[in-house]
Amino acid sequence: MYTAHFGLAMRPFALTPDPSFLYHSRNHQLALDMLAYGIDSQAPLLLLTGEIGSGKTTLLRQLMRDLDERITVGLVSNPTRNLRSLIPHVASSLDVEPADGSDIAAYEAITRVALAEYGAGRRTLIVIDEAQNLSDELLEEVRLLTNLNSDGDVLVQVLLVGQPELRQTLSKPGMRQIAQRVAADHHLRPLDARETAAYIASRIRIAGGKPGLFSIGAMAVVYVSSSGVPRLINQLCDYALVFAYADGKAVVDRETVEEVLKARVAAGALPVFADSVRDGQAAAQVAGALKP
Repeated sequence: MYTAHFGLAMRPFALTPDPSFLYHSRNHQLALDMLAYGIDSQAPLLLLTGEIGSGKTTLLRQLMRDLDERITVGLVSNPTRNLRSLIPHVASSLDVEPADGSDIAAYEAITRVALAEYGAGRRTLIVIDEAQNLSDELLEEVRLLTNLNSDGDVLVQVLLVGQPELRQTLSKPGMRQIAQRVAADHHLRPLDARETAAYIASRIRIAGGKPGLFSIGAMAVVYVSSSGVPRLINQLCDYALVFAYADGKAVVDRETVEEVLKARVAAGALPVFADSVRDGQAAAQVAGALKP
């Protein structure tokens, strides 16, 4: 709709996770490096957490892209607390066919596949996304998976990806055995003001756009109202481009973003974390800090 108007090859702020748009902030790069180190050093259990919309899925997809052929990956997405057992889902993620429908058969099949992969010079990584939904009983099954080893080498590594509640669960006294196996972990924090401006500029550049498409004032309002959460930044910036296009503007200015906020907040469709954006003082301070 607006791409041709702004000279863009694609939408820069689509909400679907796309690793080609990953912004390598220091925090996100540290997360990638920490997880890559954990996988390479055979950490039995790895942990990645972050608030909703912090970019966990995008970062996870980049991590999986970066893995070489020596790592066999099984992905379990969106497990629910009412799952009877996690083991059959892990087996399915590895395309394993158990001898029967029992958990024991599924566990034995996982073991056989992990041993076969190890014998071929590969290791097995199980990624569990939205792991904050796992009950204590299902987390105990995760611990059992990390028990699989051969001649001192870890056969199965598990990466838990989830919201901050996952850390709260693992900190409970009853979770001590599994928590002690976390050998590599990272928490994704929101972007700060300068990172937010760089994030916006990076996505515009990747989409084929020119620098300066968003004014400093516009980026300041985006930061204050989104608190630096990437998904909310994307929502605001995408709508701002639509509004600017409708008004025939060549640049997204502060007034455009404020108009988007008013329209979206009035509709109850956009979370806003900073009430101060309404009087503009916080945004003005951020804009001043962003100026060269």
